[in-house]
Amino acid sequence: MTARLRARQEWQFAGVLWAADRTLCAVWWSFVVVRAALPALFAVAMGALVGAVEDGGSLGRPLAIVGVTFIALQMSVPIHQAVSANLGSQTASWLYDELTADAVGPPGMGHLENPELAGDLSTAREFDLGMTGPPLSISMDFIAGGVVEFGAGVAAAAVLAGFAWWAPLVLAGAWLSTHWMLRESAVWRDRRTDEVQEAQRHADYAYQIAVEPPAAKELRLFGLSDWTIARFRERRLHLFELQWKATRLREKSLVRCLLLVTTANLVVFWSIADAAADGRIGLDRAVTFATVAVGTSAIAFGGLSWALDGSAAPVAAVLRLREAMATAGALPEGSLPATDLPAREIRFRDVHFAYPSTGETVLSGFDLTVPAGESLAIVGHNGAGKTTIAKLLCRLYDPTSGAIEVDGHDLRDLEIDAWRSRLAAVFQDFVRFEWSLRDNVAPTGAPDEVILAALADAGAMGLADLDQPLARGYAGGTDLSGGQWQRIALARAMCSVRMGAGIVLLDEPTAQLDVRGEAEIFGRILDATSDCTTILVSHRFSTVRRADRICVVDGGRVVELGSHDELIEANGRYRRMFDLQAERFAEGLSADPDDQEVAFDVL
Repeated sequence: MTARLRARQEWQFAGVLWAADRTLCAVWWSFVVVRAALPALFAVAMGALVGAVEDGGSLGRPLAIVGVTFIALQMSVPIHQAVSANLGSQTASWLYDELTADAVGPPGMGHLENPELAGDLSTAREFDLGMTGPPLSISMDFIAGGVVEFGAGVAAAAVLAGFAWWAPLVLAGAWLSTHWMLRESAVWRDRRTDEVQEAQRHADYAYQIAVEPPAAKELRLFGLSDWTIARFRERRLHLFELQWKATRLREKSLVRCLLLVTTANLVVFWSIADAAADGRIGLDRAVTFATVAVGTSAIAFGGLSWALDGSAAPVAAVLRLREAMATAGALPEGSLPATDLPAREIRFRDVHFAYPSTGETVLSGFDLTVPAGESLAIVGHNGAGKTTIAKLLCRLYDPTSGAIEVDGHDLRDLEIDAWRSRLAAVFQDFVRFEWSLRDNVAPTGAPDEVILAALADAGAMGLADLDQPLARGYAGGTDLSGGQWQRIALARAMCSVRMGAGIVLLDEPTAQLDVRGEAEIFGRILDATSDCTTILVSHRFSTVRRADRICVVDGGRVVELGSHDELIEANGRYRRMFDLQAERFAEGLSADPDDQEVAFDVL
């Protein structure tokens, strides 16, 4: 029983309130108790005042009690609202802190690419944005009102016991039964089903593409404004229909509730009236008992479930994600240092890999040796496993079987952070930090001369001042083109090299640059990383031909390996891919008379 209670979202929500801010939580609950008790106290005070009038006694004291109780009733509400807003804000901050730590904490990234966690992640990330309900700073007032009402009903029932022991059992029992009889209308029952969460994701995405900048150009260019609005309305309406279906009242249950509570109220009020008529209770007590009998109705099923569900669901999602993400993103920590590695080679030995979320094999018996200090290019069709190789080398995932060895040491035996400090990488989806240029190039810090040299290596000099924010939303900020941002990402990698990284991993690093700019930048990178082991993933053969060796990947295996000239002479798959690009882009000859290579682009 206790385990089931602790597993409920409502119980977890109460625990998070306490964890978020104990002082505010204690004050919040104190106000709940006081506000719940005041209506019953006011009923008793009114009865005492009626009794004083009836007896012809002094009215000063009972009037004072009524006045103080009334003032307390009125004053406690706005104070409690302020406490609720602050506690809601603190709780939201606590949840975001927890989610941030749980998302960033695991050394791997499987938890962020696992579709099974997408629903909880969406709920946890967006609960306080007002899309699915009011933010916690507002919801806490609804919750406070619901808890106070329920407590006031219980307090009223306790006072009613002074009339007859059975009266609160009959009346409170009837109102409590509505919680069970109308249980199908409770939001917590099915508002967070997989179907609802999927509808929520679709509705949120339709909203995001309408209001956020990245999609703005295409929406206008292709005349999709009306389509976007219609899609948003359709998705949002579908979500509302699902939520309405989850919360609508059932006719039969409502009729039964009405019959039960009507009967119970008739019995209790008739008994109070009969006792007053017979003189068994005075007018003062009759007024008090009649008032608290009315107040007992606050126990009835009401809006608390809706407000509590909207707030408890993200709390439960965050708490579930804590363990789920820790497991999905876990990697065993090694103990060997990675200083100066690799000195000899990096070797992929019979590596097999399938993403845990799909089980689909990406690499199957992948074997490759990369001598230290060599530049290696990896080419292959989309889906061949090129980016997965990069993820495994960065140890964002571990192989399903086989091993990646560095100078004979299994990569899993090395300290994760120490190994990653040896890597400088640029990925296809590199991050555009809304920070200054200095912090974009050296997020963990570096001397200005190193940053400037890295910018020069990447051909990114003069794009902005070092302290200028790279976002227009900040004072003095600026924005950059896609190609300029790509140069900033390359400068970040070059800065890492200058700070000690020995492996450079480039996953489509110049896709947004023109062919001439790409050739220029890659030449600079090779010069700046001549002492490093460089691994390049690219579709452009004008770039990969500059590497010492080229690896052709297909079906998760190495199918060809050699220099550009060797692979051309072999007349195999690389030659066919090379010729295909040459046929498509034969008119893209270099403007430099000393460089008559064919300029190729993406397949």
